[in-house]
Amino acid sequence: MLHIVVCIKQVPDSREIRIDPKNNTLIRQGVPSIVNFYDMHGLEEALRIKDEQGARITVVTMGPPPAEKGLKECISLGADDAVLVTDRGFAGADTLATSYVVARTIRKIAETWGPVDIVFCGKQTLDGDTGQVGPGVACRLDLEQLTYVNKVVKVDEENRKVRVHRLLEDGIEVVETSMPVLITVLKELNKVRRASLPGMIRAARYKPTVWTTADFPDLERAKIGLKGSPTIVAKTWVPEIKAVKTQMITFDSPEAGAVQLADKLLTKDMQTLLDWA
Repeated sequence: MLHIVVCIKQVPDSREIRIDPKNNTLIRQGVPSIVNFYDMHGLEEALRIKDEQGARITVVTMGPPPAEKGLKECISLGADDAVLVTDRGFAGADTLATSYVVARTIRKIAETWGPVDIVFCGKQTLDGDTGQVGPGVACRLDLEQLTYVNKVVKVDEENRKVRVHRLLEDGIEVVETSMPVLITVLKELNKVRRASLPGMIRAARYKPTVWTTADFPDLERAKIGLKGSPTIVAKTWVPEIKAVKTQMITFDSPEAGAVQLADKLLTKDMQTLLDWA
């Protein structure tokens, strides 16, 4: 049976994000967290494969203890197991340190529950927006990687092959590669299902496996947390809000409105040409 690992991350709900006007940083206090929606599409694809041909799904996240809520949501949808990697030593990690810890976690998952065939990640997260962690994990685990996938055409367990469509700027690329493989997915890949009542009941009772630095005795401390994060944010700022002048047009018929709008646009374009001259 296939063993699929899905990497998720708890992120601030973008609809509730506010900016501190003094230091231009995100205000996270009081902002609800959600599972990064690209990651949810990765989970949905894993569940689809499980429904069609059978698979064991393990979900993993690195974050503070409240991230357990996101793992429970994944369990409610049909994941089999969940692992929360949490420790103060992991705090402040950038994409380099994060990919190191996630890769070590996937290796430990393989040792605990059996070899991993497919790893699903979202193409990027809503808060970081870098798209670096998935490829970083693949490099550290020496996995084949397929990025920006908008369709999984076939998963051939017998021949150990995966065929996908990758969305490129100028078209679709059809690629086939061997398992084990890491796949980063787009939201166009599928539609995320809703949790069933039995799934929600199971999730309410489920306790994720929790691993800390103590569970990784050979972890290199210089590669985790702030120490292992060479990224430096030199400056952040909020774009200025510019006032936009508006004009209201009143009219008795669509035709009259179209004439008035055309006159306004032509007058504006003519004034622009005169200004340039």
